[in-house]
Amino acid sequence: MNRDSNGYTFIFAAIMVFVVASTLAFTASSLKSLQADNVRKEKMQNILSTIGIETDREKAETLYKKYIDVTLALDHTGKNDDSVDAFKIKLNSEIKKPVEQQRFPLYKAQVDNTRYYIIPLRGSGLWDAIWGYIALKSDINTIQGAVFDHKAETAGLGAEITQQWFMDRFREEKVFDSNGQLVGIKVSKTNNDPIDSDKEDHEVDAISGATITGDGVTDMIKERLTHYLPYFEKEKGEVALLK
Repeated sequence: MNRDSNGYTFIFAAIMVFVVASTLAFTASSLKSLQADNVRKEKMQNILSTIGIETDREKAETLYKKYIDVTLALDHTGKNDDSVDAFKIKLNSEIKKPVEQQRFPLYKAQVDNTRYYIIPLRGSGLWDAIWGYIALKSDINTIQGAVFDHKAETAGLGAEITQQWFMDRFREEKVFDSNGQLVGIKVSKTNNDPIDSDKEDHEVDAISGATITGDGVTDMIKERLTHYLPYFEKEKGEVALLK
């Protein structure tokens, strides 16, 4: 075939496209399981981080199995659905279902004879989704720790929710008021306690210039925790009976 002809050029281009596409497809397929494993371990890291267990990705699974002793997939009445693997629930898909069809993951940890309840979070920031985890102490009221992440918040503004100094503000805050009503935690730009020394005000200081993202965090925490109230009431009742 004449290498200077149009036919040769088209055939050569078609072959190269096929070879490159096949190589990329093979590479993507080969890496898919590795990527999924990394995502799974990163999720374990985030869950552990809320209870003060910091680890690298390689040790995450071992420590997860050590400290997370109960995983539940709750329905809207607070009952566990044994047919659902709580760890595999994807909130970005789950929250699109009617509440009656949703399952709400709950992770229970035991650290130094202390019980913790870890709740996954999902909400909306300024530009796109925000998410994270929040851990409550055995009183099912006091926050042990929180982890937040985002998809597309502005660097230096809303993206600051991922910074440790911001997440640390939530430690020891209470999500229920003195009457036992769920109030969550407000990320407030009018907060009069910038160093968050008052742990009874249900507020943390907002990030300057990131009001909408802060409001998203506020709404996300209360909205997600609301779905766990039936379970929390049962759990508190059982704890009271043991005392």
